[in-house]
Amino acid sequence: MSELLDYLAVGAGPANLSLAAQAAARPGTAGLHLDRREGPAWHPGLLLPDATLQNSPFKDLVTPVDPTSRFSFLSFLAAKGRFYQFLTARFPAVHRAEFNQYLGWVAEELGDAVRYGHEVTGVRFRDDHFEAETPRGTFRSRHLVVGTGPQPYLPPALEGATGPAVFHSGEFVQHAEALAGRRVAVVGGGQSGAEIVRHLLVGRDRPEQVSWISRRPGFLPLDESAFTNDLYLPEAAREFFDRPKEQRAALLAEQKYASDGVNESLLAELYRIVYLTSHVEGRPELIRLLPGHEVAGLAERADGLRLVLKSAAEETAVDCDAVVLATGYVQRLPQCVGELAGRMRLEDGLPVVRRDYSVEWDGPADNRIYLQNGARHAFGITDPNLGLLAWRSRVILDSILTDGGN
Repeated sequence: MSELLDYLAVGAGPANLSLAAQAAARPGTAGLHLDRREGPAWHPGLLLPDATLQNSPFKDLVTPVDPTSRFSFLSFLAAKGRFYQFLTARFPAVHRAEFNQYLGWVAEELGDAVRYGHEVTGVRFRDDHFEAETPRGTFRSRHLVVGTGPQPYLPPALEGATGPAVFHSGEFVQHAEALAGRRVAVVGGGQSGAEIVRHLLVGRDRPEQVSWISRRPGFLPLDESAFTNDLYLPEAAREFFDRPKEQRAALLAEQKYASDGVNESLLAELYRIVYLTSHVEGRPELIRLLPGHEVAGLAERADGLRLVLKSAAEETAVDCDAVVLATGYVQRLPQCVGELAGRMRLEDGLPVVRRDYSVEWDGPADNRIYLQNGARHAFGITDPNLGLLAWRSRVILDSILTDGGN
């Protein structure tokens, strides 16, 4: 039987890598981080060449809570011998591909504390500890940290319709080359949808037509103004948590475009692309912009697919060969903790989360289940964002090591 760990973390994406990096600075902390993937990869299906972060690189895995950490993004640049060139390049934003390299470097530096190729198939509670089953053995821990991230959201009208021609944006890179010369519909007016539309329109082998569909009234910008960004302070997350439950949903709706809009620079670039395509190239049919439309259905035809759309004024259709669903993600507990989910207290189908990101359950108070990137309903729009990732991991780690005293 394996040693009894302080905690076991399911998933080794940015959230639990942050936890692992901070735990490495606490001598004697026994933590293990398991991931079913064969290696570190952060949304690999969306690692497009020009895609950038919507956050400062200082909001990395550790810097906001430990600026001297050897796992910072700046340490990564120095270790790779590119620090001065990075500064000279003056990028307006860090490319996602480089941040993904940073995550891989941290995982490698952490050594055996992070293990890929270890799929957790089930977790149960026995006596005074959790037991996580994997094909490579059973691991025991006092606490459990669930950090597998949200799961792709599919519009109700398209549930069950996914396949080679209809797929979520998280799989875009795998399908991108096959879209040349075809009619492509991109559903979703957020950052991912915008990045995919740009990629399709600037490539050498463009589609025959790109239809960009969003139920939003327009292709709306991310609100990055100074006072709005105060929502990404730890105090703002605490204040959101302390509000009555009935106020939180309304606040989330109000704050939507502080996290879910498109960078203004990308919107401007896309506008220029549409202008040049329509007026200089003389190909206005290449791009169709359809804001204010919601997908109501999908039908297979002899010559491809037909998306049925509804707007406030009419019902229309888009004929296409492929549909990319840039429709975001939803919070769901992974299947491997299904046995424990039945012991959690739920409200509106979501776990009730405490201030230290542990969930309320019927097990012993000395054994806790923590949620990484699964408590947007409790802490607001900051929860799935990288901005407070390091702070959240610090809260969780402090709780683990002080018996929930945070």
